[in-house]
Amino acid sequence: MLEYTDVSELRGPLLVVRGTSGVGWDEAARVVLRSGEAEEIRNGLVLEVDRDIAVVEMLEGTEGIRPGDACVRFAGETLHIPVGPGWLGRVCNGRGEPVDGGPPIFGVRRAPVSGFPLNPTHREPPAEPVITGVSAIDALTTVVRGQKLPVFSIAGLPHLELATQVAAQASVGDEPFSVVFAGMGLTHLDTSAVRDALEMRSAAGELVLLLNTADDPVVERILTPRIALTVAEYLAFDMGRHVLVVMADMTAYAEALREVSAARGEIPGRRAYPGYLFSDLASLYERCGRIREVPGSVTVVPVLTMPAGDITHPVPDLTGYITEGQIVLSATMQDAGIYPPVEPLSSLSRLMRKGAGPGRTREDHFDVAAQTLAALARARQARELAELMGEDALSATDRSYLSFEHAVEQRLLNQRRDEARTLDETLDRAWEALRVLPRRELTMLPTSVLEARYVGPSAGR
Repeated sequence: MLEYTDVSELRGPLLVVRGTSGVGWDEAARVVLRSGEAEEIRNGLVLEVDRDIAVVEMLEGTEGIRPGDACVRFAGETLHIPVGPGWLGRVCNGRGEPVDGGPPIFGVRRAPVSGFPLNPTHREPPAEPVITGVSAIDALTTVVRGQKLPVFSIAGLPHLELATQVAAQASVGDEPFSVVFAGMGLTHLDTSAVRDALEMRSAAGELVLLLNTADDPVVERILTPRIALTVAEYLAFDMGRHVLVVMADMTAYAEALREVSAARGEIPGRRAYPGYLFSDLASLYERCGRIREVPGSVTVVPVLTMPAGDITHPVPDLTGYITEGQIVLSATMQDAGIYPPVEPLSSLSRLMRKGAGPGRTREDHFDVAAQTLAALARARQARELAELMGEDALSATDRSYLSFEHAVEQRLLNQRRDEARTLDETLDRAWEALRVLPRRELTMLPTSVLEARYVGPSAGR
């Protein structure tokens, strides 16, 4: 393997090497730092090649590197990691190196972290639910196996707690199931909280935990979700497991991408993000799905914060174009003391119809969800009218909608941070709220379902 010693420039996380030959884009590199008799090895990726100049982004950063003491070796291939069942139960940093005190991770084969796009003709449509144990999600925005469903949040809301709870509680019944959790830009306090919350699932050998902290090199943050998805693809498509990949926070990932783009001197796009932000995010999100005649699936739940709550910000805006719906967290719900603070009327799972209803969840699931959302919309109108005219001016029906809204928030949406509800319990709680309304108002529920489950006010019967 040739060594190149002409390191001419250090630029942020980037290292510029001259005099290279036969080096390709995205090729793995090892940088050997010599100080006396001691050697230190750091890893990098080729970001750009121009004639005999190669720009290498350093995964461990460029701190402490002196150009005269460094030599670079190129691997002749893209960055690969070992994949296999040995990842299950392990805790690693953002580069995939174990930090749990265990041995190195060995795999049955090596796989490129850049991955491969799924052939559209081989894709199987997402179907069957992933039950998270969180009523606000399971009842109204059901996650479907093979779906990509993001969580949109605002700084200060408990999005990381919700992501951790979903990772700890999610299940697919009796079928083999695993969770890959990729944390990006986390504080050390958040890292400890995530490890504690997921300890039982990790000990059961059902979890892969990748944790990138805020003081880790920024380039590592770009690598973390790709390693997570590479591991998930093996668990799903080689081992036949259903895999849920939770990635938090994708805004930290996008900001790392912006920082590296600025170091390269690229022409910035909207809000100074690189012009290829859309395709870069798509290269991550589109790695989920199901393959025809293969039993496993990869489901992705990315979590992102919207700066200043702006849903038109490039990161949530472009994410919304790629993914199939969104779960929106609201400061208003948080102020009302509701956890998780999900705003039902702003949230949507476009593939819910594929994973809810007869033969998949419960016969009345989809109808109950539709009726609950319709009634919440009517309740919002009644609340706005009450703020204008006073609640005493409302009709008895409008007041029943206000009572219904309160019942939904307290009985259905609100739950403890360590509470895992079954789907039957979740839908029964939805019925408790619906029974507050007169029967004549439940126009979206079939008569057979009402006869079987409705017991409520006699008005309108």
